Amino acid sequence: MKDILAELEGRRETARLGGGQKRIDAQHARGKLTARERVELLLDEDSFEEFDMFISHRCTDFGMENNKPAGDGVITGWGTINGRQVYLFSQDFTVLGGSVSATHAMKICKIMDMAMQNGAPVIGLNDSGGARIQEGVDALAGYAEIFQRNVLASGVIPQISVIMGPCAGGAVYSPAMTDFIFMVKDSSYMFVTGPDVVKTVTNEQVTAEELGGASTHTRKSSVADGAFENDVEALAEVRRLVDFLPLNNREKPPVRPFFDDPARIENSLDTLVPENANTPYDMKELITKTADEGDFYEIQEEFAKNIITGFIRLEGQTVGVVANQPMVLAGCLDIDSSRKAARFVRFCDAFEIPILTFVDVPGFLPGTAQEYGGVIKHGAKLLFAYGEATVPKVTVITRKAYGGAYDVMASKHLRGDFNYAWPTAEIAVMGAKGATEIIHRADLHDPEKIAAHAKDYEDRFANPFVAAERGFIDEVIQPHSTRRRVARAFASLRNKKLQNPWKKHDNIPL
Repeated sequence: MKDILAELEGRRETARLGGGQKRIDAQHARGKLTARERVELLLDEDSFEEFDMFISHRCTDFGMENNKPAGDGVITGWGTINGRQVYLFSQDFTVLGGSVSATHAMKICKIMDMAMQNGAPVIGLNDSGGARIQEGVDALAGYAEIFQRNVLASGVIPQISVIMGPCAGGAVYSPAMTDFIFMVKDSSYMFVTGPDVVKTVTNEQVTAEELGGASTHTRKSSVADGAFENDVEALAEVRRLVDFLPLNNREKPPVRPFFDDPARIENSLDTLVPENANTPYDMKELITKTADEGDFYEIQEEFAKNIITGFIRLEGQTVGVVANQPMVLAGCLDIDSSRKAARFVRFCDAFEIPILTFVDVPGFLPGTAQEYGGVIKHGAKLLFAYGEATVPKVTVITRKAYGGAYDVMASKHLRGDFNYAWPTAEIAVMGAKGATEIIHRADLHDPEKIAAHAKDYEDRFANPFVAAERGFIDEVIQPHSTRRRVARAFASLRNKKLQNPWKKHDNIPL
């Protein structure tokens, strides 16, 4: 018996070493943690239960039968984050470059299946050189099996990808289908084809960092939702995100103790909106002053900064926030901001996370670049997302809500539950200047008359009361009481039940 136990421990020790000490040292030299160190950091202490530690590949081509490391380049299993169950896989770059074989993929599929059956999130720590070339089509088949599970799990359990090294070719499509993608600066990259192929085909000279680094995907492509300085920070932020999310689509998000008075008054908000309607202000100030303890977890902070998305808590409960940012492009909606917000709204709706919308939007961004880029279809994505959402929706209009953009931003007409406005709100088809020049075209030659007409238009429409008279605004509220009113609104909506007509699925304008 002792011999068998000793053998078990010896085999475990070998498996834990992955590709061996030399390769572990090389991983550390690149500023990266090993796959096992990442698992230990991400999960609660001693909570990890590993599966398939001894699995090895079945390839016999190209001399691979003589190189069969235990675990086959990926660590899989489950554990807890602050006591709540998650499943995860962590690719081991020290073992054959973390390349994906048929058995490597099988291990990942196994824990994805278990996560679906048991209703818990899946977290993927990606650090792989791609498909294992020696296995050919078997490796590609393994990828496709993972992709299929990503699709089936979408909207059922949260899926989080952390890119902690290379991620190229077919490997990028699994993270692309997950709900959140995080990257590590200077040590991770994603691209469909690498710099060498790009140079061969298009003659472009580009580095891996420029082509698919963290900066590229957080600022330009919007593929990634956030980038962090190192592995440790990335894993800590993933833990923080998981605390906001439900385990699956049949459970409510977690409620945590809070130490912030729901009726807290913020007198500084009474002067947040400047006297001059064209002067910007920082919408993040309103978000943090509304949130419990000022805690705001922003998603896609570096992309489309004219709209803000992220999570806060109100009375300890998770709420998704979408807010126009007047400091960037005057808060206009455009292609990028519409896509960014639409995906976030759909995530919240899929997982029963209530949505809070702060509105200060002068309209859609004009110009040929926007029209040629399909702003109509992209703007419709956000409109569609809000319209189909059945979760509690509370909207606060702080200043401008003009034209079609007023409708798009969670208006009463898109089944908004509580639609509030500050006294500074202006709800109209367009600004006074543009409206006057259209209505009173005959007086354009007379600046005094035009000024008088503009003043009349402002007096009539540059306020929230016309909309309130129609019932499109439920209440005009004092800015300083925003937290109290919003918290009470969501409290009253906790038992909301709303169902869309039966359908196989909708056809959102992609």
